[in-house]
Amino acid sequence: MSTGFYKVPTPTNEPVYDYAPGTPEREALQATLKAIKEQPVEVPLYIGSEQITTGNKKRLSSPHNHQFTLGHYHEGDASHVQQAIDSALNVKESWENMPWEHRASIFLKAAELISGPYRYQMNAATMLGQSKTAHQSEIDAVCELIDFLRFNVHYMTEVYEQQPPISSKGLWNRLEHRPLEGFILAITPFNFTAISGNLPTAPAMMGNVVLWKPAETQVYAANLLMKIFREAGLPDGVINLINIDGPVVGDVVFKHKDFAGLHFTGSTKVFKQLWKTIGNNIDLYRSYPRIVGETGGKDFIIAHKTADAKALATAITRGAFEFQGQKCSAASRVYIPNNLWEEVKGYILEDHKNLKMGDVEDFSNFMGAVISETAFDKIAGYIDHARKDEMAEIIAGGEYDKSKGYFVQPTIIQAHDPKFKTMEEEIFGPVVTIYVYQAERFEETLELLDQTSPYALTGAVFSQDRMAVELAIRKLRQAAGNFYINDKPTGAVVGQQPFGGARGSGTNDKAGAMINLLRWVSPRTIKENFVPPKDFRYPYMGKDK
Repeated sequence: MSTGFYKVPTPTNEPVYDYAPGTPEREALQATLKAIKEQPVEVPLYIGSEQITTGNKKRLSSPHNHQFTLGHYHEGDASHVQQAIDSALNVKESWENMPWEHRASIFLKAAELISGPYRYQMNAATMLGQSKTAHQSEIDAVCELIDFLRFNVHYMTEVYEQQPPISSKGLWNRLEHRPLEGFILAITPFNFTAISGNLPTAPAMMGNVVLWKPAETQVYAANLLMKIFREAGLPDGVINLINIDGPVVGDVVFKHKDFAGLHFTGSTKVFKQLWKTIGNNIDLYRSYPRIVGETGGKDFIIAHKTADAKALATAITRGAFEFQGQKCSAASRVYIPNNLWEEVKGYILEDHKNLKMGDVEDFSNFMGAVISETAFDKIAGYIDHARKDEMAEIIAGGEYDKSKGYFVQPTIIQAHDPKFKTMEEEIFGPVVTIYVYQAERFEETLELLDQTSPYALTGAVFSQDRMAVELAIRKLRQAAGNFYINDKPTGAVVGQQPFGGARGSGTNDKAGAMINLLRWVSPRTIKENFVPPKDFRYPYMGKDK
């Protein structure tokens, strides 16, 4: 498919509002937070043209105030999964045959709706439902999601423009980038509204139809997203939002002959299980399903003896504790040389005194609550383990309380064993573990770091010595899909740092890049001969004179 003469708007990153005191944006957001709290929601299943309610309602609450009811969502069953598949397949032909520019216009309009009339609602829903601060929500639920939509339209045109460079005389060679044959399942996480919006829309943009299963702890914002997509003109059945238990969804989807692909963000354990299930059912499918996943991380910062101690300390505080450490890219293990440790320790302990935690409606708070009681209990278990083990010391934080909200103090552990449990395992909370190494053993520590964790998502090196930076980049080539120099390992920006990792962190198909969109098409080569031969004989077959 050619893009013809149409040109899409050149994408730029959406400006981030700072919500500083006295700004009209701050006042508008505060007013929206108050207003939507007074309007409890009923979240249906969006299947085709229907908004389905069931007899099985589940309560939605704020992590920072779990006694407050935001509303309820209706949970479906296996019959609804089948209904969603049928709905998607019924509209598949008309959707994939829609000219690309009309598909593009839907998602560009959705970006404009989020940027304008729905900006504060999108932020408020993410803040209340996922306990994000105004800043964390703004860069996620608004700016990153807008960037995904706008840049993916741009990348879509780049995909379609990929054509054979050569056609011989009398021939015309071309590529058709077809949607996959069947439907896509998008399974999205709680921690980024932008990911929740990107995983179903990226395949849909390329002409695919999608079943979208959001995390139950993100349903509140997902419901608003679905309303925005519909208002933008998304046809019924292209994306079907199903609030259904994961194993129930999998039992129907992974046994269906038209299952064509999985777009997933979540835990490594779940992703591996889904991959095994798909592999075991491979004989059932029309084609080999595309499997794209971004999973866990045990993200690192390593400092060289020449690192700027203050910059390093700030990167640790922000990288480990923003959004309560509930980022797959969050700094979770740090390697600091002994010549810098006392200075860095002083800075991070001073920062820690000023890390205010509480209700995200109080804009003076740096942190909110972790997402759920299950997450709270898991994180508390790691803190308790460190408290009891002589090979570790909690040097700041370590307290937790779930009486009102699921609050875990930002916790800094110093490990005396580089293979200590909290240096190796993903915690997904506001806990960072620091190992102090001998300054002259930088290269040895790089090798230790590379061998410590099964993950390879993000990482950072701090150094003023370029030789040390080059060594780290080379030694840690496979240790991180997103690598940072003198910066925290979080905060990838669409269009600037395409995101994804390998090893136990996923398939590294780079959300926010053309690479990802290529996974949702199946190219067909077309060769047209304008002057076809009419004699089967070749010249070499002629008789000698």
